[in-house]
Amino acid sequence: MPVLEDRVVAAKMKSFPSWSLEQGELVRHCEFHNFVEAMHFVNSVAEMAEGAGHHPDIDIRYNKVRLALISHDAGGLTERDFDLAAAIDSLG
Repeated sequence: MPVLEDRVVAAKMKSFPSWSLEQGELVRHCEFHNFVEAMHFVNSVAEMAEGAGHHPDIDIRYNKVRLALISHDAGGLTERDFDLAAAIDSLG
């Protein structure tokens, strides 16, 4: 899958207000009421990611979760990253 051009990424970002670009990665920070809620969310993301065959980097700090997407094999952001971001957004 080809890496998206910067102008394409910038245009796509307008549709992803919960996400930001950090060092070339598509990143979302989430905060939950407690650790259990955070883990339910992470487990849902993990199941979705496994089904998509595309796995985010996940950092869990009690009730805070950081997700980072990048297509390492392609060397940057691809449609696959934005597809998974959209699916994750559907979780709420």
